[in-house]
Amino acid sequence: MTGPSPAAASLVPEARLATIRDGRRIAVREAGSGVPVVLLHGFPLDHSMWDGQWRLVAPRGWLDGVARLIVPDLAGFGGSDGPTSSSIAAMADEVVAILDALGCQEPVVACGLSMGGYVVQHLAIRHPARLRGLVLVDTKLEADTPEARAGRVDLSERVGRLGAGIAAEAMVPRLLARGAGTDRRVIETRLRDTIKQTAVATIQTALKALGDRPDMTAAAAGVSLPTLLVVGAEDMITPPECLERAQALIRGAELETIPGCGHMTPMEDPAAFNARLASFLRERVV
Repeated sequence: MTGPSPAAASLVPEARLATIRDGRRIAVREAGSGVPVVLLHGFPLDHSMWDGQWRLVAPRGWLDGVARLIVPDLAGFGGSDGPTSSSIAAMADEVVAILDALGCQEPVVACGLSMGGYVVQHLAIRHPARLRGLVLVDTKLEADTPEARAGRVDLSERVGRLGAGIAAEAMVPRLLARGAGTDRRVIETRLRDTIKQTAVATIQTALKALGDRPDMTAAAAGVSLPTLLVVGAEDMITPPECLERAQALIRGAELETIPGCGHMTPMEDPAAFNARLASFLRERVV
């Protein structure tokens, strides 16, 4: 596993604030030119989980002159105004509003991890004309089981009593592949810090949205866009079999299982993730 190097972190662009239709200001980072690729973060994180991907559009990077990365903090997360959207479908509509605010009307490649992947699925169903491709990372099509929903309710109640730090303590140990080393500890620290900075109300609203999201397996069978599925071989939250089931349903979907990674594949092995994303974009989209 390798986290972003200091050199990679130096590539992260400054945020701009895009005002969407309802007046909320959304923090967005952009770099590169070409096909727009929107990267949507997981729960309860922000744009920084994608810090290792900016090297893709840096000079002489794999997608230099090929892709324009657009990385927002969803409403309520990171530097964006709240409240956070109360459903995954509303988050998908929010992404379209962000693109409109940026003046991006051409179809985009939507890439999302975990919660971001759920948002991408709803984009594909609700706004197919705004898309030219999908990348679903460490996520799944199925709705929560009753046990999983109960776990989200319990976590929401504990966050309400004890603060965002309890969410970090509950989640971070399960996000990364097993194993020791400096890289893992660095990534764990980054994840904990991000989660602790997330507002309690945002965490609670998003937990409810995650627990209430519908099953998307039937809808997936109707997806005809170029699709890449990526999963960490050691993902304990959405194991590889989740993406294997998705591949069986989505026509022509490609599946990449990356060894040595857990639920945060783009952070744990950015080089492998970037190489696979770049090849997909060049071969199937551009």
